Amino acid sequence: MAKATPNVNSVKSVPKNVEKEGKKVAKEAAFSPLMEKLMRLGYAVKGFLYIAIGFIAIMGALGKSSTPADQIGAIAAFSKLPYASVLLWIILIGLVSYSLWGVVRAVFDPFHKGNDLKGLLARGGFLLSAITYAFLVIPTYQLINGARSSSGSNSTVKMVSTVMNMPMGRWIIGAVGLAVVAGGLYQMYMGIKMNFDQFYKPYALSSEQFRAAKQMGRFGTTARGIVFALTGFFLVLAAYQSNPGNARGFDGAFKYLAHQPYGIYLLGVISLGLIAFGLYSIMMAAWLRLRRPSKA
Repeated sequence: MAKATPNVNSVKSVPKNVEKEGKKVAKEAAFSPLMEKLMRLGYAVKGFLYIAIGFIAIMGALGKSSTPADQIGAIAAFSKLPYASVLLWIILIGLVSYSLWGVVRAVFDPFHKGNDLKGLLARGGFLLSAITYAFLVIPTYQLINGARSSSGSNSTVKMVSTVMNMPMGRWIIGAVGLAVVAGGLYQMYMGIKMNFDQFYKPYALSSEQFRAAKQMGRFGTTARGIVFALTGFFLVLAAYQSNPGNARGFDGAFKYLAHQPYGIYLLGVISLGLIAFGLYSIMMAAWLRLRRPSKA
């Protein structure tokens, strides 16, 4: 009796079907109700961190705070509040959630940025955001366990020095600095040109709230872009002069602004912009319009 010959095409189609089914499952998980809740928590935590950074920068300029005006400094400030352990766990979960959301935005493109150069750059920025917030998870966990925070200029200089001692380290820092400058300039551009209408559920806000949300988004995104561009500039300068001491993070950028002519006023405007950005992020947490892909 002749043996049945397997259908070659059927055998070849098995891996493709598995891959297709895997992508389908991944997409369903990325747009699941649980992921949406985590995404909204991530936006809320991000918002409160930026509000804290803005207030810390203002208090530092007035000589009333020595806490570094950056993300770790903001998290450390929350660690000094009542119920700090609970707050830090919420922040940690929010950071993980926002990092995951960055991957979802980069891979599944829920904001429909597309695959052209502009869209790919935006999605690359989402991935960079995911990596950035993932790096904040470990310091937050260490604070939960009672460790002291390590933030500000010294930690930035230490990190840059470590990288620059690696092969091609100066080039790596220079490339990262240029990418951060580009990201800052793009944020400034978005603050001026981006259509913020697309992000909000139109039925969730009154016309006055809608207008206020858009203005906060514009002001906040522009202010954050300025800080990012300054931070990137100092990274490029550190690489160019082979001097890690020139590198500055958020806190160093604020101190640089404060020492410029009329710097206290400029720093105040930028700080208010970051507070506005934080409020905008909280609004995104509450009213973001998430357009799920079709099931076709």
